[in-house]
Amino acid sequence: MESIELEIFKNLFASVAEEMGATLGRSAYSPNIKERRDYSCAVFDATGRLVAQAAHIPVHLGAMPLSVAQSLRDFDTFAPGDVVLLNDPYRGGTHLPDLTLISPVFVGEELLGFVANRAHHADLGGSRPGSMGLAKEIVQEGLRIPPVKWYEAGRENVALRQLLLANVRTPEERLGDLAAQRAANHIGECRLREIVERYDLPTVRGYMHALQEYAERMARTALAFIPPGTYRFADLLDDDGVTEEPVEIRVAVAIAEGEATVDFTGTAAERPGCLNCVYAVTVAATYYAFACLWGPEVPVNAGCFAPLSIIAPPGTVVNATFPHAVAGGNVETAQRIVDVLFGALAQALPDRIPAASCGSMNNLLIGGYDPFRERPFTYYETIAGGLGARPDRDGISGVHTHMTNTLNTPIEALEFAYPLRVLRYEFREGSGGAGKYRGGDGLRRDIQVLCAAEATILSERRRTAPYGLRGGEPGQPGENALLTPEGERPLPSKVELTLQPGEVLSIRTPGGGGYGSPKKGLA
Repeated sequence: MESIELEIFKNLFASVAEEMGATLGRSAYSPNIKERRDYSCAVFDATGRLVAQAAHIPVHLGAMPLSVAQSLRDFDTFAPGDVVLLNDPYRGGTHLPDLTLISPVFVGEELLGFVANRAHHADLGGSRPGSMGLAKEIVQEGLRIPPVKWYEAGRENVALRQLLLANVRTPEERLGDLAAQRAANHIGECRLREIVERYDLPTVRGYMHALQEYAERMARTALAFIPPGTYRFADLLDDDGVTEEPVEIRVAVAIAEGEATVDFTGTAAERPGCLNCVYAVTVAATYYAFACLWGPEVPVNAGCFAPLSIIAPPGTVVNATFPHAVAGGNVETAQRIVDVLFGALAQALPDRIPAASCGSMNNLLIGGYDPFRERPFTYYETIAGGLGARPDRDGISGVHTHMTNTLNTPIEALEFAYPLRVLRYEFREGSGGAGKYRGGDGLRRDIQVLCAAEATILSERRRTAPYGLRGGEPGQPGENALLTPEGERPLPSKVELTLQPGEVLSIRTPGGGGYGSPKKGLA
């Protein structure tokens, strides 16, 4: 097949996922999805292998193939109008707030493939507003949904919808966001059928497969340029949210003959807190780190990940077992997995790998009853930090890095939707690590509650610092604080709070590490 035609189909399939995302974002109810764009969309072939994805959220996208694979194992047949719903981290999901919808795409009676999207809902029940509290087991985190058919041949399972809405704090918002997700899949189905109408079914299927083979060849070529050898690195999470013991993540990356084996043996055992990762999240973080090496010209699909083998021993924080809590593994441990992978790869490719970035999604959740709008509310946001300095330039300040690719909630949207007020939003000047190239600075965001509320902070890099490379200095760790009329009280990286009207949560995010000695240049 001609390379020009491959490029045309690469962009055709990717455009389907991008338009799905545009539909989801425009149609959603919650600020978290509408404003922050906390969602991802992808296209799969009839066997469940990834064909294309939008430039959305790495932790969603890398794990989504496992959701599709689990659904194919659970259901023998699919029909036009089917919609599978799931969020179970132990059956292809990531953490409970991420609801995934999967729809088969039929052309006549022929199954062409699947479209899927995943969106983070601001609440899925559980013991804390936002469903990301400092739980000790997954049943405390919210409603767990294995792959089930929400729609079967176009007919809704009303009981399933009623069950879901009865177990969340903000049912109207959840229903609106789910409707937006279903609309996104509908658009994806329509656009894929239009591509078939323009060409034909055998041609479209052929290019799905050809693009996967093409991506695999390019990925193997890229790996062949990495010096053979085994590269090791380790880093720490501050704690697990229940105990104060640091959590070590270890990796050994073995490169040989156009393949890579990523081995997490030696990583800490699963912990009593919620910083455990399910296997799907570890896969997503690994895929992301290597996808950064491929470059934008390589199609991101099942083919480009074929040369990767991942060893994640069960019973560790990178492959947790039921019923361990996992909400923080998706958002925080995933970031540290990227840090250790880049730390290892920097030994092989010192002129290509950046210093450590912020290393945390800096999750803030606030919920309660809004007396002004006379309804419950749940607010969720991840707050940006500093990007690590690059081998040839400074890091970027105040940006979401690595496994999160979301935006901030605009102040106007936040204050319009919630009983909250943003008092301060600025760069933490000087928080980026010094070096020949400086790390990007973190942010400070101070949010005041206007009514009594429950809050959770789930953050990292408050005790450990983002590392610098080649003589660069580490970035400054983050800080959390509660501001009251009595003064400022420091808070740990992970904490649950009851807030009184007028109190302020101050989140100060880490800066990125520096690259190269600030005095001597590159070490």
